[in-house]
Amino acid sequence: MRAKQAERVLVSGNEAAGEAALRAGCTFYAGYPITPQNRLTAYMAEHLPRRDGTFVQAESEVAAINMLYGASAGGARCMTSSSSPGISLKQEGISYLAGSELPAVIINVQRGGPGLGNIAPAQSDYFQATRGGGHGDYRTPVLAPATVQEFADLTYLAFDLADRYRNPVMVLSDGMIGQMMEAVAFDHLGPPAPPPKPWALTGEPGRKRNVIKSFQPVVEDMVEFHKRFLEKYARIEREEVRFELTGPQEAEVLLVAYGTSARVCRQVAERMAGDLPFGVALFRPITLWPFPAAALAHVAQGTRGILVVEMSAGQLVEDVRLAVEGACRVELLPSPGGAVPQAAEVAAKLRYLFGSQERKGTP
Repeated sequence: MRAKQAERVLVSGNEAAGEAALRAGCTFYAGYPITPQNRLTAYMAEHLPRRDGTFVQAESEVAAINMLYGASAGGARCMTSSSSPGISLKQEGISYLAGSELPAVIINVQRGGPGLGNIAPAQSDYFQATRGGGHGDYRTPVLAPATVQEFADLTYLAFDLADRYRNPVMVLSDGMIGQMMEAVAFDHLGPPAPPPKPWALTGEPGRKRNVIKSFQPVVEDMVEFHKRFLEKYARIEREEVRFELTGPQEAEVLLVAYGTSARVCRQVAERMAGDLPFGVALFRPITLWPFPAAALAHVAQGTRGILVVEMSAGQLVEDVRLAVEGACRVELLPSPGGAVPQAAEVAAKLRYLFGSQERKGTP
């Protein structure tokens, strides 16, 4: 008797993330409209109240992120979403969430920038997401989906990670994955299992009084506070690294990309590798922080070089260079401003850079 196949539905990435959040037990969403993530906000507006949750279209991105502070402090699983300039406005609030050890999920469907930019897909928010875009020494786990299914799966995971570490978690998507439609299965997501939150502010009579704050006016207290933070971040770096390797482990040349760029590079590694005069594999970081540096360094051993492909002027490439520590050549194929690289363009760059050991100059 054949096993029953999981039912799949055709949805956009933004809708998939919204449904996954609901299945993860999200009970509060606050957001403000911005393209190309508006369908996510609309999905939560339609479906969250039907599942006994609270949806708020805030008056601004600043208001939305601070509403999450209050909801999370009360113990709710909560989420906001936006796109690049909107996420910039949320940075102070994200810092306050981290400083108060409040779990929350933030989704960024990236678009071209800087400034108001455009509404085309981009990956130019990598630094902002992985370095802690607000003030102070804090980090947020960053998950990077490359498919609509993964957008759902990683959004669901983000809620568990946020609660596990009492920390905001970011899902870093882009306008392409947010708006494209693919068949997605949801049956494996749920039921939600949020942990007990004895630290939350519930107002229950007779319960121990809790205080949630990020203000530490005594230097010695802040020093101890950061020691505990560093221990937490070290644990995340040990336990939450995720990546995917496509192609032969003994490949001569390595492509490194995430999100939409990784989809393009996978075509090269899977369908065009036979047309190249050397073996090619794709290393795809799924967690951008913690970055899978040790795994990349191991895979890169003995290769002729790495080509980093990203929809920015070059940000991911810095973490790649730090990871390999000069052990091999690292080159960049940038596509800033909303341009999506093409598989043929990637293959041509590979041929140019690695087709001959002696070739010099620029294409």
